Amino acid sequence: PSCRIFLATAPCDMRRGFHGLLAEVRARWSHEDPFAGNLFVFVARNRSCLKVLWWSRGGLSLYSKRLEKGRFRMPEIRPGQHSVAIEATDLAMLLDGIDWTRVRRQRLLQPPRSLATSCNQGIDKPIGR
Repeated sequence: PSCRIFLATAPCDMRRGFHGLLAEVRARWSHEDPFAGNLFVFVARNRSCLKVLWWSRGGLSLYSKRLEKGRFRMPEIRPGQHSVAIEATDLAMLLDGIDWTRVRRQRLLQPPRSLATSCNQGIDKPIGR
């Protein structure tokens, strides 16, 4: 299974390290396994600092970035939302300081349903039978 990326919507104390952020993960995302390889993203109150916590190959990893100028641009957050699931491209834009409100995704081509089902037929069948 691929990893998922969770962005906390409420500000976090950036003085927290591995154990403090792990406790924050368990409090905010109690239904998620913090050791499954998912990424948990926290942003400071003033949005100039960001930390990402994840489990990788037998240990916790922590990435931190502080902007010297400007603020991290957060995605649209609905009232009452304690976190937002984002994609890897969204995280890359966040880390690069790209303003999400000005980004527009192109519509992606989706194959016709009949073509998609015909291409998937026979994938799980043993070869030579």
